[in-house]
Amino acid sequence: MSFEFNSSNSGSYSSSIPLEAEEVMKCLRRRWGVTYDLRLLIKRDRIYLQMMWGFLEQQSFPINEETFKENLNRILEIINRAGQSNFVRNWLENVKAKPRLGKAITLALPMDQRMDEFVL
Repeated sequence: MSFEFNSSNSGSYSSSIPLEAEEVMKCLRRRWGVTYDLRLLIKRDRIYLQMMWGFLEQQSFPINEETFKENLNRILEIINRAGQSNFVRNWLENVKAKPRLGKAITLALPMDQRMDEFVL
C-alpha cells in the first residue's frame, strides 16, 4: 500500500538535523506503541522507505534490539546523506496509515542528484 506525502508540510524541521535511531524508535513507539521495521527499497530509478508490519517487540521478530538499531542506522545514514531527514521525519510524525500483516506503508523519497548515487 502506497501513500502520497505532501512535501509542502515538511518545513517544521531543518533538514540539516540528521535523524537518529533513538528519535525514530521513540516516534514509532509514541505513535503506534511498537517499533516497526523500516527498510529501503530501490526499484528501477526510485528509492522508497517502507514501514513493515513486523516490529521489534514481537516474540517472533528475527533480530535483537542491537541488530535492529544497526540496521536502522544504516538506513538513516542514507536518508541523512541525501538530505531527506526533514521529509522522512515529517512523514513519520504525520502518516495516517499503519502497517498491516503483509502490507507495508511506503514513502517515495524525492529523487535528486544526492539520491542518484544510491540507485544503480
